[in-house]
Amino acid sequence: MTLTTTRHPTTAEEATRRPAPAKGAGLGLLLALLATVVWSGSFVVTRGMADAVPPVQAVFWRWTIALLAVAPLAARPFWRQRALLRRHLGSTALASLFGVALYNTLVHQAGLTTSATNMGMIMAASPVIMAGYARLGGERLGPRRLLGMAIAVLGVLLLVGDGSLAIDLSAGDLWMFAAALSFASYSALLKRRPPEIDGLAFLLTTFVLGALMLAPAYAVSLAVQGGFPATPGTVGPLLYLGVFSSAVAFFAWNKAISLVGAARAGVVYHLQPVCVALLAYALLGEELGLAGGVSMALVLGGVALGSAR
Repeated sequence: MTLTTTRHPTTAEEATRRPAPAKGAGLGLLLALLATVVWSGSFVVTRGMADAVPPVQAVFWRWTIALLAVAPLAARPFWRQRALLRRHLGSTALASLFGVALYNTLVHQAGLTTSATNMGMIMAASPVIMAGYARLGGERLGPRRLLGMAIAVLGVLLLVGDGSLAIDLSAGDLWMFAAALSFASYSALLKRRPPEIDGLAFLLTTFVLGALMLAPAYAVSLAVQGGFPATPGTVGPLLYLGVFSSAVAFFAWNKAISLVGAARAGVVYHLQPVCVALLAYALLGEELGLAGGVSMALVLGGVALGSAR
C-alpha cells in the first residue's frame, strides 16, 4: 500500500496567492485616503507660503521637523534593525531621493508659478504612472480598475483645461508633472522594501537620508537668497508640513501600499485634486465653476469604480 501525503502551502505561499483580506484591504484604502486628504492640505499650504519661504529652505525644514516628530517613536526599532537597514541602504536611499528630496522640492518650486488647484490636478497623473510601474512588475490591473483610472484622468484633464481638453501648461505645471513622476517612482520603490523592516524604522531612515541630501542645497539657498523670518505665517505652515504632511501622511501611505499595493492605493490618490480644489476655494479663493463640478463628479466616480473589490 502506497501512502500519499498532501503538502499544505505555507502561510507565506498563501499570502502570495490570495488577494488581501477584505479587512486588510479596507484598512489600506482608508490609510491611502488619510494620506491623500492630508497631502491635499499641503498643496494649499505650500501655495500660500510660496512667496515667504524659498522652496529648498521650506523642504529642508519640513523634513527636519518630520525627523524630530518621528524619532521618539522610531528610534528603538531603528536601532534594533540597524544591520538590516544597512544591508538595504541602496534601495532605501533611492526611495528617499525620489520621495523626500526631489518630490517635495519640485512641489514647492511649482508653487511659485501655478495655482494650488492645478498642483493637485496634475499630481493626479501620478497614479497612472504607478499603475504603469505595477504592470511592468507583473501585476494584473483588471478592466474595472483601468476603466476607473481612465474616467478619473478624464475628469482631471477637464478640470485643468477648465472644461476643455486643450490644456495650456505653465512652468509651474511642468514642475508638478516632474513631481508626479518622482512620487510615482517612490511608490514603486516601496514594493521593494523587505517586509521585515519596521515601518517607522524605514520612515526614519528615509527622513535622515533626505535631510542629508537637501543640506548642501539648503546651504546654497541661505547664502544666495538669505533666510526667512520666523513668524506664525511661516512656522505654522512648516509645522503642518513636517508633522502631518510628512510624518503622518508618509507613514499612512507606506502602510497602505504594503496592504493593497501601489496601483490600488493610487486609485484613491485620484481624490486629491478634488480635495485640493475644495480647500483652495475655501482658503485661497480659487474658483471652481461648473466645469470643476463636472470634473469632480468624474474623478469621484472613477475612484469609486477603480477601488471597488
